[in-house]
Amino acid sequence: MSILHVENLTKTYPSGGRALTVLQGVNFTLEPGDTFAIVGPSGSGKTTLLGLCAGLDRASSGSVYLNDIRLDTLTEDQRAAIRNQHVGFIFQNFQLLPTLTALENVMVPLELRGGEKNVAKTAQALLERVGLGNREHHYPAQLSGGEQQRVSLARAFINRPKLLFADEPTGNLDADTSATVVDLLFELNREAGTTLVLVTHDLELAARTQRVIRVKGGTVIADSKERIGERVNRNAEAE
Repeated sequence: MSILHVENLTKTYPSGGRALTVLQGVNFTLEPGDTFAIVGPSGSGKTTLLGLCAGLDRASSGSVYLNDIRLDTLTEDQRAAIRNQHVGFIFQNFQLLPTLTALENVMVPLELRGGEKNVAKTAQALLERVGLGNREHHYPAQLSGGEQQRVSLARAFINRPKLLFADEPTGNLDADTSATVVDLLFELNREAGTTLVLVTHDLELAARTQRVIRVKGGTVIADSKERIGERVNRNAEAE
């Protein structure tokens, strides 16, 4: 069973009395444990696509199946429950709650789920894993950008998600911190078997994933999986 299936996905917004098409006819399928990158110029629809896949927004037409659950038929509350059960999300601007400490921010997804034991202990272990074991009582304003990103990474993994969506996870980081965050993403992906979906301008980061799609003007103009398949077919024909 696929973990994420996107079928003829289209998103339009009203703009000046006209419909502005941000995404059109996007299709792909991911299997559990896949690593996947979405690349393209600014304004090409990458972040919109990521939000639709995670159930943060509803498509104008087409369907998203997350863990075999069709998101476009659900209410916002139902989609929120699905995200809490199956999804981790790393936002480009971190989206940490300013009145909560690093530890409390990491705890939020499990606290919202309810019925979980040893939440603080689990959150503390994740903070230590991302190198912030001694910063658990600091508030976001007391943390650097790189530290805030690592808190958001720990928060994204605390509910043991089947899918992790990351929107420009290195976009606001210096080179050293960026390398640390990227290594952690792929390390946790391997250990937990979590499917990793990245939006990035960093082509070196994208190259580390198993599959890359390039989006331009709201449509997929290149898919590395398709190119590999075409090459295999040509080689078979030549033989």
